[in-house]
Parts: sequence; structure tokens; C-alpha cells
Amino acid sequence: SVLSTYENQITIFADYLEEFPDTDELVWILGKQHLLKTEKSKLLSDISARLWFTYRRKFSPIGGTGPSSDAGWGCMLRCGQMMLAQALICRHLGRDWNWEKQKEQPKEYQRILQCFLDRKDCCYSIHQMAQMGVGEGKSIGEWFGPNTVAQVLKKLALFDEWNSLAVYVSMDNTVVIEDIKKMCRVLPFSADTADESPPDSFITSNQSKGTSAFCPAWKPLLLIVPLRLGINQINPVYVDAFKECFKMPQSLGALGGKPNNAYYFIGFLGDELIFLDPHTTQTFVDTEENGTVDDQTFHCLQSPQQMNILNLDPSVALGFFCKEEKDFDNWCSLVQKEILKENLRMFELVQKHPPHWPPFVPPAKPEVTTTGAEFIDSTEQLEDFDLEEDFEILSV
Repeated sequence: SVLSTYENQITIFADYLEEFPDTDELVWILGKQHLLKTEKSKLLSDISARLWFTYRRKFSPIGGTGPSSDAGWGCMLRCGQMMLAQALICRHLGRDWNWEKQKEQPKEYQRILQCFLDRKDCCYSIHQMAQMGVGEGKSIGEWFGPNTVAQVLKKLALFDEWNSLAVYVSMDNTVVIEDIKKMCRVLPFSADTADESPPDSFITSNQSKGTSAFCPAWKPLLLIVPLRLGINQINPVYVDAFKECFKMPQSLGALGGKPNNAYYFIGFLGDELIFLDPHTTQTFVDTEENGTVDDQTFHCLQSPQQMNILNLDPSVALGFFCKEEKDFDNWCSLVQKEILKENLRMFELVQKHPPHWPPFVPPAKPEVTTTGAEFIDSTEQLEDFDLEEDFEILSV
């Protein structure tokens, strides 16, 4: 059965861990540390709790006549889904939430999972991502680099009223504090405050908005930093700073891998990066009659893999999640302390918008009367978006 396979695979990873000497070495997974000597089972359960998205087959054809499987081309889209799903888990359930197989989960967990099903009406489905990629110059079925997937997530998030994320994708290796604060600080009683209401009451009732006493003044932030850390291979000078990012409590890991072969990196042990691999083709899973999703194929049912950091392609995108403004301020302090201390900085963090850049305009939903899913069901309507300059950073 699938579950016994899962247990066998976990044993294999445990065997791999046994190869490491019983030292006091720490494993870092998305901002949490595990002591290898005493916390192996906790480490394994932390890894298996991450939502794992892989190639799928037998879903409805993308765009009505397109592919019905993403095998061979969708790996970076799946990695982007995994990074975003981790942000949503942190947003609704917290980083310390843990998944156990066949245990009933909070309703938010099921709702998060449903955002990513392979259906055109799910806001972060492979259908939505592939079709939004058309606006980024990518044909459906074409491979994405990390920057393209970041731009696509930024645009799709505009249609996701439940999560109400602000998505910031840095430009020119530079994160601008002023621009992020402008984007994330929201006025009280805006639509963002109907936090836990389902979308229908969200739209039809103003009551929840008008009576909400605890209005968030900050839109939860998904911060993506696309980088090129070398020419043909990663420059060793960046290794320590790259690893430091996985220690930050805001960490969502990194998108990267090798050209045409994307992985979702979630942590490290020494100089070995730990990643979830989307290159397994599974059959499409839909919601069941009771409205829930059977989730056993959405958690890593095989041994997580590892790669020496120097084998990483230099094109990557780092992800961070800041639920509140204080989380972002803390992230800025950590970057000042750990990233900006290097002679050759991995990226820059500046207070003010650079004067030679075009003015910063927070992304806004195009003026349409449909949901995001319907909106981009037809690629003709993509012209409503301002196409950003294509900054594709992974060689194909």
C-alpha cells in the first residue's frame, strides 16, 4: 500500500541520516533547527508535513485544448506552488503546525490544499499558472525559470481574496523597504480585514468589514528574491549567506536546481541542501463528495533528497513570509546582520526607492467583473496586464 511504501521510504531517509556521524550538527528546515543526534524523528515529520506538489496527469486540458499533464515542463511551477503553500500554512496554521497522516486537519488546511488542485477554477492551479505565464512570454507547456514563476504568483495573488497576500518580487537584486511598506500597510476596514470569511460572505456582506474591531494594518507579505549567484555555477563566496537564509524564521526556502530541472529547497545539513523533488508523475486528485481532498499524495511519500550546495545552478529565488510588520522588521535586521556583512553581497536591502528606477506602483487587480479563475480562462484577456520586462534568469 501507499502508506507502507511511505514508511519504507522514511526508513531510507533515516538510513541516510545514519551515515552522518553522531555529532552535534544541526539540520535547518525553513527557519527551524533540529539536532541530528536526538531529533531525527522530529526532523522527518517536519519534512513530511510540507505540502508536496508533483507532476500530475489526467487533469482537464489546460485552456480547453492544451496538455492534460505537466510531466516534463511543470517542475518549476510545482516548486512555486510548494513555496506559496508553505506561506499559506504559515499564514493560517503557523510554522509549528504539523501534519500526521490520516489525522483530521483544521478546515484551513483543506482550503489551502484546494487552492492548488489541478482545475481551472482553483486560484493557484497548474492551469492558472500556465495561462498567466502567457502574459510573461511563456507558451503553455514551456518551462519556467524562477523569476517567471515569481511574477506569475504575484499576479495570481491579486485574485485571491481569502489569503489577501501582498507579493513582492525584488528587482536587480535589491529589496526596497519603502516599497514593501507602501504595499503592505492597508487602511482599516478594507476588504482585507474580512479575514476568515468565506468568499461568498466576503463579497455579499459588508457587516464583517464594518464590525471588525481588530483590523490588520498589514497585508501578509510573500517576499521573493530572484538571484543569480554566479555565471555557470554558484560562486562559493555566496554559500554561507545562502545557507543563512534557511535559518531565518521567515524562510520559505528557495526555488532552483539545474536548468530545466527545478527543485524546492527547504533546508540544509552541512553543505548538503535538502529539497523536495516534483519529478514524480501522479494521477490528478479532485475533491471528494464530502468536499475534502484525500491528501496522502500531497506529502513527501518518498525520501527527501539532498544535493551539495556547489552543484546548485546559480539562478535561484529565495522566499520569505512576513505575516506581520514586526516579522518584516525582524527580517530586515537579520539581513543587515547576516547578508549585508559580506564583502560580495548576495542581494541589497535599501530603505528608499532608488531614484533612477521607475516609480513603484503596488500591483492592482485589473478592472474586471469575474474571478481570477474565469478572468484568465481566455488568454486573450491577458493584455489587461502590463507585461513586465522579461527577466528570465535560468538558462534553458
